[in-house]
Amino acid sequence: MHFKLAFIGFGTVGQGLSEILLEKKEMLKKKYDFTWTVVAISDIMKGSVYDKKGLDMKKVLDLVKKGKKLDEYPTGLKDWDSLKTIRDSDADTIVEVTFTDVKTGEPAITHIKAALNSGKNVVSTNKGPVVKQAVNLLKLAEKNKAFYGFEGVVLAGTPAVNLAEYTLAGNDINGFKGILNGTTNYILTRMEEGMSYEAALKKAQELGYAEADPTGDVEGLDALGKVVILTNVVLGKNIGWQDVERKGITGISKEDIKKAKEEGMRWKLIGSAEIQVNGRVKAKVKPIKLPLNDPLAGVNEATNALTFFTDELGPVTIVGPGAGRRETGFSLLIDLLNINRKISCK
Repeated sequence: MHFKLAFIGFGTVGQGLSEILLEKKEMLKKKYDFTWTVVAISDIMKGSVYDKKGLDMKKVLDLVKKGKKLDEYPTGLKDWDSLKTIRDSDADTIVEVTFTDVKTGEPAITHIKAALNSGKNVVSTNKGPVVKQAVNLLKLAEKNKAFYGFEGVVLAGTPAVNLAEYTLAGNDINGFKGILNGTTNYILTRMEEGMSYEAALKKAQELGYAEADPTGDVEGLDALGKVVILTNVVLGKNIGWQDVERKGITGISKEDIKKAKEEGMRWKLIGSAEIQVNGRVKAKVKPIKLPLNDPLAGVNEATNALTFFTDELGPVTIVGPGAGRRETGFSLLIDLLNINRKISCK
């Protein structure tokens, strides 16, 4: 199938996907019968351009990497805002990768709803809409005979949502636990090597793993959002931020790390949820001492891992990168290929 794509937002992740699409263009066509044209881009900082004949993405990438505006692209209509681009361009699939407030889900929720109400598919890496309205947005997509994909919201390009939906299909999944934040995992790895929390955090910031304000990572807020997403989407329950017990890693000392080591244990910040006998969900994010034979205990550095608890296979664990320009861009390609597969099977 041929896709006409429109990017809403064109920062690191959007550029990462563009690079992958260009590099793998022939392989995607030959192996998956997946072809594409980017017809529009709208970015609040970089400007916008729409050309129904298609944009030369090599030229686009060259422009933005030089710090130039999309207005300087040689053809097409300019000055379209995000909603006009979504509604009035002839794109059939919207790549929604704007900077979005994870707590409110905006402006991504508005963008996704506008696209789905226009009968257009959406792929997105924004957590906010999935945390706030995953079920409603999926129903809206079904109502308008469109698709909404969001693989990248949990472990970036490491397939968590698709693992549960496709590869583990036929299993009852009654819970999960995982290392859902690479920054905290990196800090705990360095602390086990002897660094203080403060020194490990500083190193994580120097490497770009942690923001200048690391609160979202070290206090467990990022992992909490992912617990909500996995609980609602994979376990089929309906919880919110307030339903998850949360504790970060700021209280873990070098002495705590040393003592765990002596006990044959290792500290990890674990996000988990489990369906109880009464049908309710117990969800939490907190530091836990794991025995070294636990698959998650051996996952170090800025790496993520997730274990699903299934009835047929028992615990199934996937390990991989949970962030990165190309890795998160790749998650969007996963969703695009899923849409391609679903449409081809109709």
